[in-house]
Amino acid sequence: MNQLFSIVICIGFVLTLVLIISKTFRLSSRYERTPRELNTWNAQDEGIDPSQDGDNERP
Repeated sequence: MNQLFSIVICIGFVLTLVLIISKTFRLSSRYERTPRELNTWNAQDEGIDPSQDGDNERP
């Protein structure tokens, strides 16, 4: 019982330490995901043919 209590205390201490460290040190903004803009370079990912303009579509 005494060992179990000390293990729980150690785990709580480590989790608290990890949370404090993660709050103080932030990753660089280059690792954060941002929404992608749809342009002619990535339009094919959405199935859009960039060679055709929306107003001048052929039947």
